[in-house]
Amino acid sequence: MSLKNKLKNNQLTIGSWIMIGNPISVEVMALSGFEWLVIDIEHTSIGLDTVQALIATIQASGIKALVRVSKNEEVVIKRVLDMGADGIIVPMVCSKEDAIQAVNYAKYPPIGKRGVGLYRASKYGTNFEAYKKWVDEELVIIVQIEHIDAVDNIDEILQVEGIDATMIGPYDLSGSMGYPGEFEREDVKVAIQRTLDKCKQYNIPSGFHVVDTDPKKIQQKIDQGCRFLAYGIDYFFMRDAAINGMNKLKSQNIK
Repeated sequence: MSLKNKLKNNQLTIGSWIMIGNPISVEVMALSGFEWLVIDIEHTSIGLDTVQALIATIQASGIKALVRVSKNEEVVIKRVLDMGADGIIVPMVCSKEDAIQAVNYAKYPPIGKRGVGLYRASKYGTNFEAYKKWVDEELVIIVQIEHIDAVDNIDEILQVEGIDATMIGPYDLSGSMGYPGEFEREDVKVAIQRTLDKCKQYNIPSGFHVVDTDPKKIQQKIDQGCRFLAYGIDYFFMRDAAINGMNKLKSQNIK
């Protein structure tokens, strides 16, 4: 089943996050059993010249390649989609207008306003009609709910046609409330739960990025009702494996 259909059916899907712009590390992550990987160009040094190679590496492993774009902006969205990304994650969607803008930038007329570029996604112009049909049927658009304004406007955002799922950004959400990283504050938890409840009401899959590599943290989000889950970060897995390995060595008094 395609990622688009899984989201339509509100089925659980788990992927991970790419912040190292190296095809080898991406290939290792792609072989780890995830259903999709997100290339992050908002908070990394990964440039657009590298994105296309990473998209191709992920897709060659038979999984979906998503891109968290740098902002809700026309040129960056159409460029990564023309490179062949299977979907986008759009940061800081705070209003109905923001959500409509994201859909307009990703979809061709008459649904949206995206311009036509005959690049990798359309097999360099040899298969545009098939790609146009694919965009209508399979392209995934995820909006990030990461500001208290988005929570206040969540009803209007979730009613925008073309939105396939949401992803809560807990750090920025808590920061917008004046408490960056303080997820256990009652008002922050209330804001997160309101988003989850509204997603359930409108039958839109709710997402969350669980950066901790402890599987128990993923289970907690599943129990809360999240269905679009990013698990870990590429260098978090590497970091934690290295630290755990060295701690085991130290515990054995290796000399």
